[in-house]
Amino acid sequence: MILNPKFPLYLPGVKNGSNDNVSIISANLREDITTLGYFVSGNGGLEIKIQQNYPTKEYASFSDILKKFIEDNSLNNVKRLGMAVPGPVLNGKSRPERLGWDLDMEEYSRDFGFEKVDMLNDQEASAYGMALLEDNDLDPIYTSGHLEKGNVAILAPGNGLGEAGYFFDGKYLRPFASEGGHSEFSPRTTVEVEFYQFLNNLYGIVSWENVLSKSGLFNIYRFLRDVKRHPEPEWLAEKINNGNFVQEIYKAAMEDDVLICKIALDTFLEFLAREANNLTLKLKATGGLLISGDIPQEIRTYINKDKFYEKYKISDKMEEMLKNIPIYLIRQDQTALNGAALYTAYYQD
Repeated sequence: MILNPKFPLYLPGVKNGSNDNVSIISANLREDITTLGYFVSGNGGLEIKIQQNYPTKEYASFSDILKKFIEDNSLNNVKRLGMAVPGPVLNGKSRPERLGWDLDMEEYSRDFGFEKVDMLNDQEASAYGMALLEDNDLDPIYTSGHLEKGNVAILAPGNGLGEAGYFFDGKYLRPFASEGGHSEFSPRTTVEVEFYQFLNNLYGIVSWENVLSKSGLFNIYRFLRDVKRHPEPEWLAEKINNGNFVQEIYKAAMEDDVLICKIALDTFLEFLAREANNLTLKLKATGGLLISGDIPQEIRTYINKDKFYEKYKISDKMEEMLKNIPIYLIRQDQTALNGAALYTAYYQD
């Protein structure tokens, strides 16, 4: 599969011929599954040759996974490594809380002989990877067509809550990371105040990640069950305990019309619309809003797009700006892997 950017990212190394025909390992590190890919650069794009998944918790370090991938595929003399990690990267180092690993670019360069190593926050990497999406990977919520010229916001609820964006410099879009998912959640209604108090007893400081993530959806569900006393069918309790929580809640809402699951998903989507509003305003993202992450992909057919849009555009004074911003759901789940490869292939200081 050949991957070429579809909109104008700032990638100055594309014009440098020394970046063609370069072998690259890209890695997307997650608390459940770590995905690695082997890429070759050329003609301003990438060709992916190999892609494999490894269960993260079965390995003591990322180096162990990297060694296994290289050995499994008999790779020799790979030139570059690009990494997407679920946490902040500072001075070439990161220690993502959900992984419990110490990650150090210098260590991988030294131990594996890479000529270049790049480590990005996973949402920044995803921003690069989104430039490689095809039109059918973008599911419009509000509008069709392409992104307009202007800053773009990215909101990605999954294991955590990823937030990132693109700064439009007048010619190029420049991805950047943020840790906005850890900003403090604020309730709006009386019931939401009860929900906040419920979470405050659990966490102390209540972040948006405590609401808009896989654990956040469970927090909403158990608040409805344990505090608001919505009945939980016995058969559902058993499935939730033994299966994929998001998947089971979605199936119970769609296929079995279980009220507590529908309220939980509706509440989650209302909060998602509200934080989408917050992020779009803070970034002045007139170019667009991209919603990615595992949860929106899992529950995509449940989402009432018109209702989401109406909740999203509520504002004290900025509704005119908000209502004209294109909003898309991202259907592809390998944006971080592809983006880390694209960055290490073509980004130069």
